[in-house]
Amino acid sequence: MKLYISADMEGTAAVASWTQVDPKNTTEYPYYRKLMSLEVRAAIDGARDAGATATLVNDSHSAMRNVLWDDLPDDARMIYGNRKPFSMTEGIDTSFAAAFFTGYHGGIGDANATLAHTYSPDTLYNVRVNGIACSETLLNAAVLGTYGVPVVLITGDRATCDGARVHLPWITTVVTKDAIGYFAVDSLSPAEARRRIRAGATSAIEDLARAKPFVFEPPIALELDFVKVEQADFAELIPGIDRIGGRTVRYVHDDYRVVFRTFMAAMRLGAAANAPV
Repeated sequence: MKLYISADMEGTAAVASWTQVDPKNTTEYPYYRKLMSLEVRAAIDGARDAGATATLVNDSHSAMRNVLWDDLPDDARMIYGNRKPFSMTEGIDTSFAAAFFTGYHGGIGDANATLAHTYSPDTLYNVRVNGIACSETLLNAAVLGTYGVPVVLITGDRATCDGARVHLPWITTVVTKDAIGYFAVDSLSPAEARRRIRAGATSAIEDLARAKPFVFEPPIALELDFVKVEQADFAELIPGIDRIGGRTVRYVHDDYRVVFRTFMAAMRLGAAANAPV
């Protein structure tokens, strides 16, 4: 049985600030990078306890070069590096039986969610698909759903786990911490978080039969609210995107994979508007 893991970092136990997850930081980041890596390993070990035989990890945080190879099993594979067409879901296909989301965080606007954002906090103010406000969890789960792959485990703070269950009611959740506002947490110890992640991963694979792929029904309407008007100016240049407000664009297509690639393009173009003129 093949397992896919999309590994983010903000939901890692004890993480409470951008400094801790910033690869440019030379003091705190190396320590929390290690904690992230060990949580991924715990998820892999738990899945293998329940019969998983092969694992692909997609490093999905920041520059996407975070997970330490030495902390993974020798036979695990990993997608490393950024600017991937499908970003946090790169490498997914129909050969996978299930997926885990580790170290995930809340979406834009979520209350009591540590470092909550949706893909680009400096670019996107809100993301909606078919009128549903989307976190990275939901956007990414829908990509996997187009390949028939269900997300069966998520780890992160309590708001993230509670939010995932709204649209993925079958999902196993492992709460690593409770947020106290945006920049503080009441966290499990990293060792205890890893113990619970391993146990949760085993349960998630054992309960696989009740899981379902998550999909958005066509026609699929994507709406993006940008932080700045000039970011919407750039996104509007993409063929097929309509400007429906000063900071808002809309795109409609029947294939969610096309919608997601358009989302990535619009976000990256919008981010380019932040460059000095």
